[in-house]
Amino acid sequence: MSGRFLLDTSIVIALFADDLSVQEHLKKAEEVFVPSIVLGELYFGVRKSGRVQQNLKRINEFVFSSVVLACDLDTAREYGGIKNALREKGRLIPENDIWIGAIARQYDLTLVTRDEHFKEIKHLKVKRW
Repeated sequence: MSGRFLLDTSIVIALFADDLSVQEHLKKAEEVFVPSIVLGELYFGVRKSGRVQQNLKRINEFVFSSVVLACDLDTAREYGGIKNALREKGRLIPENDIWIGAIARQYDLTLVTRDEHFKEIKHLKVKRW
């Protein structure tokens, strides 16, 4: 299963928990990217954890070995369209997840997640690992 994938926070957390399924999928992936928004969620989680320094080290190592995609003007345009479409159908999802979906659509990546609400975003390729 090759392909170009964007990892959601749920997948990175599973990776940190040594989830074998995620590890196997990653080995077969052609390209893997991480949105800067996911890193923000992880850094937030670290700050409220009981093992701040240990978890910070793990995230920093992960960042060093990852290709991180940040938001830009094109992301903002995607975000605006996605959020409006969700508003029109009365199905808003968490704000950060709209940004993550926008990055996935912008770069034509398959979003890998364990969160069902991403299915609300039209024209978003989603896989569950």
